[in-house]
Amino acid sequence: MTAQLADEASIVDRILRHIDAKSTDLSDGIWHEPVAHYLAQDRFAAEIEHVFRRTLTPFCPSAALAEIGAYVARDAALTPVVAIRGADGVARAFRNACRHRGVQLVDGAGCKKALTCRYHGWTYGLDGRLRRIPDDYGFPGLDKDTHGLVPVTCIERDGLVFVSQDDPAATSEAGGMPTLFGDDWKLYATTAQEVEANWKIVAEGFLEGYHIRSTHQDTFYPLQYDNLNVIEPFGRNSRISFPYRRIEKLRNVPPGERRTAGMLTHVYHLFPNVMLSTFPTNRLMTVLEPLAVDRTRLVTYTLSNQIAAEDGRTAVAQGRDFVTAGAAEDREMACAAQRGLATRANAQFTFGLFEGAIRHFHQNLAAIIESRTGAR
Repeated sequence: MTAQLADEASIVDRILRHIDAKSTDLSDGIWHEPVAHYLAQDRFAAEIEHVFRRTLTPFCPSAALAEIGAYVARDAALTPVVAIRGADGVARAFRNACRHRGVQLVDGAGCKKALTCRYHGWTYGLDGRLRRIPDDYGFPGLDKDTHGLVPVTCIERDGLVFVSQDDPAATSEAGGMPTLFGDDWKLYATTAQEVEANWKIVAEGFLEGYHIRSTHQDTFYPLQYDNLNVIEPFGRNSRISFPYRRIEKLRNVPPGERRTAGMLTHVYHLFPNVMLSTFPTNRLMTVLEPLAVDRTRLVTYTLSNQIAAEDGRTAVAQGRDFVTAGAAEDREMACAAQRGLATRANAQFTFGLFEGAIRHFHQNLAAIIESRTGAR
């Protein structure tokens, strides 16, 4: 059964008690992760095949498909995939390949009335059905009904579009979390950048606050606490709360009236590779897309409910710039950790009691791979 996430008053109470005790949430034990799991090609291949392609994970926010014909095309688990809003308003996802010669139909994001292959002009409707073949007499007997785009499992829920490539029965374990991207949250920007580090190293940087003072001395640390977090697993996922120092203003607010908006950042880790982060002026969906055992693409969607007015857009831009500066520091540490693997100084990494969300992540990753391959 999925654990219920704590309400706002309970989160604030736990944080204030941690501030007073100079403590933080502790996990039940430490975790040892073999360094080979960040280097081995066979492990990387197992993660792609048995985890990424068979798990229902967020592909993009619904706001990226805001109108009929809007699409997002990118590689997911090393596979070109396109999600598109149909004429009936339904979001669908397909393998991004023409059924004639396999050419990718679209790149990036945009809006189209139909998907037409640039190679020979085969045209597909927004529902994936093959609509037109130029000079179709050259393909006698070809059944258009069996040559539509190949669909992948696609479910839209709570402002997110979920996709699973190889498991039609896959279900999301993100139940019980609040809807972060309601109808009033609009897409502000989409960015993509590559990081020369294993995707798990990149993920780990989102999942603990033990590094706030050391890594973010001039960015996050002046506003946040070092090594003070509330960690809540739910299913294979986790929510990590990073409080701002201003949360102490809530001491004089009756417990039942305490609200977390503007007082902390929540990071929701949706297993295996998606981070949803809340900030005062915007919310981010960051997808950690593995490209190789030592290379990851970060695709970040920034959404806000304050971009209708000019002053709101200014505030969103300022908040985004602040987060971008801190994120650059995290990427620097990820790359440094990846380079450190070459020293062979460590046979394993030890994640301590402060790093319970990382332990939860690796436990679930290991359990899936072991159950499907027999390999630890």
